Amino acid sequence: MKIFFLFTFSTFFWSPFEQAAASVHYDKILTHSRIRARDQGQNVCALQQVMGTKKKYFSTCRNWYQGAICGKKATVLYECCPGYMKMDGMRGCPAVAPIDHVYGTLGIVGATSTQQYSDISKLREELEGRGSFTFFAPSSEAWEQLDSEIHRNLIDNVNIELYNALHHHMVNKRMLTKDLKNGMTLVSMYNDQKLLINHYPNGVVTVNCARVIYGNQIATNGVVHVIDRVLTAVGNTIQDFIEVEDDLSSLRAAAITSDVLDILGKPGHYTLFAPTNEAFERLPRGLLERIMGDKVASEALVKFHILNTLQCSEAITGGAAYETLEGNTVEVGCDGESLTVNGVKMVKRKDIVTSNGVIHLIDEVLIPDSAKQVIELGGAQQTTFTDLMIQLGLASSLRPEGQYTLLVPLNGAFSDDTLRMDQRRLKTILQNHIINVKVGLNELYNGQELETIGGKLLRVFLYRTAVCIENSCMVRGSKEGRNGFIHILRQIINPAEKTLHEMLRNDKRFSVFLSLVKAADLDDVLSQPGKWTLFVPTNDAFKSLTDDDKDILIRDKNALRNILLYHLTQGVFIGSGFEPGVTNILKTIQGGKLYLKTVNDTLLVNELKSRESDLMATNGVIHVIDKLLYPADLPVGNDQLLTILKKLIKYIQIKFVRGSAFKEIPLTFYKPIIKTYTKIIDGRPVEVTEKKVTEERIIQGPEIKYTRITAGGSDNEEKLKKLLEDEVTKVTKFIEGDGHLLEDEEIKRLLQGAGTEYTKVTKVIEGEPQIIEREIKKVHLEAPVRKEQPTRRTQGGTARRRTRLAYP
Repeated sequence: MKIFFLFTFSTFFWSPFEQAAASVHYDKILTHSRIRARDQGQNVCALQQVMGTKKKYFSTCRNWYQGAICGKKATVLYECCPGYMKMDGMRGCPAVAPIDHVYGTLGIVGATSTQQYSDISKLREELEGRGSFTFFAPSSEAWEQLDSEIHRNLIDNVNIELYNALHHHMVNKRMLTKDLKNGMTLVSMYNDQKLLINHYPNGVVTVNCARVIYGNQIATNGVVHVIDRVLTAVGNTIQDFIEVEDDLSSLRAAAITSDVLDILGKPGHYTLFAPTNEAFERLPRGLLERIMGDKVASEALVKFHILNTLQCSEAITGGAAYETLEGNTVEVGCDGESLTVNGVKMVKRKDIVTSNGVIHLIDEVLIPDSAKQVIELGGAQQTTFTDLMIQLGLASSLRPEGQYTLLVPLNGAFSDDTLRMDQRRLKTILQNHIINVKVGLNELYNGQELETIGGKLLRVFLYRTAVCIENSCMVRGSKEGRNGFIHILRQIINPAEKTLHEMLRNDKRFSVFLSLVKAADLDDVLSQPGKWTLFVPTNDAFKSLTDDDKDILIRDKNALRNILLYHLTQGVFIGSGFEPGVTNILKTIQGGKLYLKTVNDTLLVNELKSRESDLMATNGVIHVIDKLLYPADLPVGNDQLLTILKKLIKYIQIKFVRGSAFKEIPLTFYKPIIKTYTKIIDGRPVEVTEKKVTEERIIQGPEIKYTRITAGGSDNEEKLKKLLEDEVTKVTKFIEGDGHLLEDEEIKRLLQGAGTEYTKVTKVIEGEPQIIEREIKKVHLEAPVRKEQPTRRTQGGTARRRTRLAYP
């Protein structure tokens, strides 16, 4: 009874103080194991045992809820927690384990082989004597797994070899698991040999990569930790091992070339995944020669195999990412007894422990992105693009010393129709995905323009959760290679070619909407440079609109502008740039709000589905809808207009407030592009006004040329005449009634009082005119700079402007 009390007192004497300080991972995992087993009685711990093996773990939450370790199913075991034992007829583990000297404790924890070898090697007397020891005791299974030749040599020379081997497992002070800090080096009792301690976040504690499977068994003269393998002496560095290992001669050559080998000879805690010679032989010869001939690439290659942390195989119970000396990460995991790197079983030999780390031999060479050419960065989801680049000869044009950015669509972006295109056209498409400079993801900004090798300018649009280039938004996976970046995109990029106005004019689906835009004098808004998002209803939205209804709508210009400008918002908003499922509020030019969100890759505008989105224009983007939009909070005060709107809009209730009027929206929200500067011509300063004007050509049917002159302003008659005289044969001027033709002799009179701009239109006036080409040109109108002299005006002031087509 006294002995039992002594044992109890001793255990409880240790426990409060040790547990109070136990703030490290092993103790925390052990606590969780006790909690999981609380239904089994007091002092019971839950463990997981890998099926088909004897390997048992106090598990992390991740492994516990997965029911697996290293991808292998694990069964649950309930055992007495370290330091406790069962009693007959009682539930759980109510008794503390008896406390004894280190030799006796070896028997208590089941390390009977170690106990036996301690006896025959004459170490027993020391283990029973005075002192404070830590014994990392190999389990009986660990001795069975020891190399048979080494095992036999130990047994044959018990007084020296075996005695020294056991001393190598001992430290001359007591060290509990809480004292075993990660990265610590202990000195063993044999020849001051080093013992490398690692204490991992998953609760695994290792000594020279042997795992502590049963820790903290207190003895009267120390503590015993049972480990899963027999420790061998560690003397050499990783560099020493590489220099003498014949199977690593290729790695040795690469490490010397890149000046990395010396790093592996310095103190540290490294992990080296060392490719064998066979692994290097599997690489394409051209690839290996290119990397080895480039010191930067070869250094990146070697450093990509080195971790700045020591990762023993027994500590890896699931996948995790580890940073390499190269700067990027590798995924190290396990599959049963095998280690995996980036998901691939490639480790041939594990846990070669050195004085400054551990080596795992692998049968594949790991090539980091930083050592690859940009065309080699594509993954399994980008093979269509890379294959086409090779087939069309574009890959070979990317020089190793060049600087590129590839905008690579996913495989699914290439439809069968695209792949069946003429190769010249397909090559042009691909050229518009290649930028001739390196642009990283963190260098992109909203409004940026990127010039492709095809000569197109691509615009960058930056949103809260997305980066888009023209119509296509990026997905995760941007990478940097030796000569460039690669960014992964959802769709093929379609560079904008036309303005919003041109796109509406060239698509018959939008003819009604375009006619209303023209009636509201909004043509210029959609023609001028800018950044707009336009929601365009198709003709289907106006099916119920009669000609009389249209006339009524057009006559109320304020109402018409309010309705149309509710479809226009400042800024370019790509549908796939919106965060899915989240409502985005946009303020329109009309002043009302639009509510946008994407659901299942479909853009919703005020809960209406966009039938086609992301039609890119040089001055914005179009999203096609099949209903007219109207602000729900905008009242109508006119009965006729209310009737018309109710025909067109049935998805909301339109407010009616008699007498209310639509506000006037002046066209001050955009500015035409006009530049004024002074030039010296013939020694005189001349003020030049530069304005973009449009030229439209119709080339179909018999061609009769005429030029329409829009006059109004000051002088400059001769200059305008000079600009026109090479092309003009006949001139039509519309004032009132029918137009009449003027001969060349009359041009001078016509140009009297011409202003600072003109619009030239060449048209066919037989049959129905059809515009098929439209250009924007810069016109320079020059006038001498005069000081303190009023501007001359033509007689009668500014001429009236009214134009129409004339037929002979």
